[in-house]
Amino acid sequence: MNESANQSTYSAAKRRWARWRDGLRERPVADFVYRVVIGVVGLLVLAVGIIAIPYPGPGWAIVFLGLAILATEFRAAQVALHWVRQRYDAVMAWFGRQHIAVKALSAAFTGLVVVASLWGLGALYWFGDLIGFQPAWLKSPIGIGSD
Repeated sequence: MNESANQSTYSAAKRRWARWRDGLRERPVADFVYRVVIGVVGLLVLAVGIIAIPYPGPGWAIVFLGLAILATEFRAAQVALHWVRQRYDAVMAWFGRQHIAVKALSAAFTGLVVVASLWGLGALYWFGDLIGFQPAWLKSPIGIGSD
């Protein structure tokens, strides 16, 4: 399929979606329910993304996805998405210009956050239990996940 056919298919799908959404707007109860569902789903995805930020993986991508879901219905989320993306791009550009020592320190801090949170959640003790290694210091300080 060539580029113009892809664009045409995308445009047709976008028009169908817009007509469907306009139909919902004409029905106040359906529109309200739809916006509530979008709000709940968007906030859940956003919360998962925020929790995932310090861990290796797509934490920021999930944050942007959550904001994008919310931005389909809420102007404040559109503004927040734009603002967060600008700040993220600026920080990543700054980080890319830093010395290797700053990058290594950042990686070490990220690793420390991951290990500390896994320890606090009791995951380290649980994993130790799987392999038969259970020193007392692996137990969660707040009692989660340990016997």
